[in-house]
Amino acid sequence: MREPYVENASPQIVSDPVNHPAHYTAGNVECIDAIKAATEDLIGIEAVCTGNVIKYLWRWKRKNGVEDLRKARWYLERLIGEAEGNA
Repeated sequence: MREPYVENASPQIVSDPVNHPAHYTAGNVECIDAIKAATEDLIGIEAVCTGNVIKYLWRWKRKNGVEDLRKARWYLERLIGEAEGNA
């Protein structure tokens, strides 16, 4: 749940392990908002894979390091396979 709008207040997202985890926030942008924008015109497995690639690239330095990069690669390879009709 987002904080209520306050006029003339500078937007700032407070870290909350459930609603606003620090590893999913960069500046004033939350990963979920970026994923929503990036997958708006996608459906099914294309949306899932694209969202997961973004998620793991977004958080890799703040959470699981190289493991998250490998996860992003796995989803990217799956997405490429789907796009090529090989999955």
